[in-house]
Amino acid sequence: MIKNYFTLLLDWWRMTVVLGEKQTAPTFKEGEIWWCSIGMNIGREVFGKGKDFARPVFVFKKLDRDSFLAIPLTTQQKSGSWYVPIFYNGVESRAILSQIRILDKKRLIKQIGTLSYKNSRYIKERFIKFYSS
Repeated sequence: MIKNYFTLLLDWWRMTVVLGEKQTAPTFKEGEIWWCSIGMNIGREVFGKGKDFARPVFVFKKLDRDSFLAIPLTTQQKSGSWYVPIFYNGVESRAILSQIRILDKKRLIKQIGTLSYKNSRYIKERFIKFYSS
């Protein structure tokens, strides 16, 4: 178990070196959904899977040309005030409001969709409600 964890950490460290050395990165907009290398995290934090340590994220807020607030997505059927159901490209997912974080665009792998204005607005409303209560 510990050996597997250390192997994963080493693989993630290697990936961070590759990501950090990227010379070009894609442009992005609010409302888009991307596969993103979010990495290996600790405890209850959501983390990526596969060789790229990736998972889909919703671009919640563009902070500048290089960074953004991202909300990770899951296709697992979860409920609670921190999960917001959304639909894109025929896929039902949940935005995990409790896992919002700032990411650099170098982590972006591939755009996989764009939420409608209505769905984007719904997530923002739920975010405000969740963090103001």
